[in-house]
Amino acid sequence: MNKVLTYVLLALAAASFLYPFVWMISASLSSEAGLGDLRLLPVEPTLANYRTVLERIPLGRAFLNSVFVVTVTTTLVLILGAMVGYALARLEFRGKQLLFFAIIFTMTLPFQITLIPNYITMVRLGWVDTYLALIVPFVMNSFAILLFRQAFMGLPQALIDAARMDGAGELRIIFQILVPNILPTVVTITILTFMGIWNDALWPLIVVRDESTMTMPQLVTLFSVGGRADSQLAVKIAAAVMLAVPVIILYLFFQKHFIRSMASSGLKD
Repeated sequence: MNKVLTYVLLALAAASFLYPFVWMISASLSSEAGLGDLRLLPVEPTLANYRTVLERIPLGRAFLNSVFVVTVTTTLVLILGAMVGYALARLEFRGKQLLFFAIIFTMTLPFQITLIPNYITMVRLGWVDTYLALIVPFVMNSFAILLFRQAFMGLPQALIDAARMDGAGELRIIFQILVPNILPTVVTITILTFMGIWNDALWPLIVVRDESTMTMPQLVTLFSVGGRADSQLAVKIAAAVMLAVPVIILYLFFQKHFIRSMASSGLKD
């Protein structure tokens, strides 16, 4: 009976999370008149909402911009995070603990606090309306550094010592010896970074005004609140579905590694 009750509660919890997504997809395939009923199946099924989105905004170019920005940013986060995390986990140098605590402290600061200083920096560097403004402020990720540090500390020191005896340098130790042994952590950082950059609309709205450089979340936001949707709710929902699909696909492919890393990521001193 306890097991049955547990599964019933879990099923209800899962349904409460899944229902908005299922309804969103159903609403995007419904006519505007059919949105009044909260049904799980489309009312008067149609693809006109998606055609309207593609006709009114250059979503293809925005999708490519987002893919480029996310790919470059995520790659740099993985490379730099692994290097800094390795240094904090395995190297000895003066001020290491102070540096680590400073990195942890930055995790407590909301992004809005650094919004204006970052924008002023982008203006002075002349990076407004460029991809650099969308990439550079996010390549050093404190959470990624923390996860890499904890993962590296969980590996045996003998593995590093053996690699050094074979003549391997520090970079080779990091990327050829250690990183292949912490793939769940790498996948977790990849998914979290991808989701964070892909869904970010606030920062692009501030630093990018040229439509040819806009990312997909930024363009969808402007489309929804800027008047191009003509107050058509079904069209706005269709744009939101197109924005959410890449993240859902990425998670479905890597969910096993993601869950494994979340379940095994204990913090070590």
